[in-house]
Amino acid sequence: MEITASPAELLQLALALLASGAVSGLLAGLFGIGGGAVVVPIMYEALAYVGVDESVRMHIAVGTSLAIIIPTSLRSFLAHKRRGTVDMALFRSFAIPVPVGVVVASVVAAVISGAALRGIFAAIALVVALKLIFAREHWRLGADIPGNPSRAIVGSLIGFFSTLMGIGGGIITNAYMTLYGRPIHQAVSTSAGVGVLISIPGAIGYMWAGWGNPLLPPLSLGFVNLVGVLVVIPTSILMAPVGVRLAHALSRRQLEIAFGLFLLVVAARFSLSLT
Repeated sequence: MEITASPAELLQLALALLASGAVSGLLAGLFGIGGGAVVVPIMYEALAYVGVDESVRMHIAVGTSLAIIIPTSLRSFLAHKRRGTVDMALFRSFAIPVPVGVVVASVVAAVISGAALRGIFAAIALVVALKLIFAREHWRLGADIPGNPSRAIVGSLIGFFSTLMGIGGGIITNAYMTLYGRPIHQAVSTSAGVGVLISIPGAIGYMWAGWGNPLLPPLSLGFVNLVGVLVVIPTSILMAPVGVRLAHALSRRQLEIAFGLFLLVVAARFSLSLT
């Protein structure tokens, strides 16, 4: 594939990806998300900038995001775990259902269109954003998170939709846990662990889904582009602990509103891309 961007444009692209890495790492620690909600739209625009075909652009953005999420999720999860705020019982109960959902989503990713991926991203982000911004204390699905089979089904759905969105599952896991009365800080911490369960099999799945596609840009393993991974990961790793410290310094309501506003911006961006 011919790269049409000039050296100056490629430098701007690299700087944009470095900035996205810093923001994604910060968000990984702050909201318990892998940062994919930031990386995916920026990566999508970056790939368009250098002339990657539209039919694979979103797939590469999502697959690369999942690969980038691996180290940031791991570091964020371990930092929260050291503080003792991770619900390890819930995390262990998700250990099988979440990866199962990831595998199914990887198969779907091999045939779904880029527009459909963007639509899924926007719809879920909007619903969760509205829930967080307009949340009331009496909004509850129950007094505590139910056991199986309900928990296993939810875990599979978290893995499935998060993999199609290219995120670490924090968006959905946060909403799920808080609707069952769990403290937002515990939800954030546990979501970081769910990101580990999603990102590793998810990245492998997108490699498989895109393997051999003739429209891939250089240095791609299936739908995972190594340039994007190598540029974004270092800054995201450095910023994740900063986000963790901020998360534990904010109140529950401050964290909810900030997360909700962030998701509204993301939903609007992807909705506009469908027009």
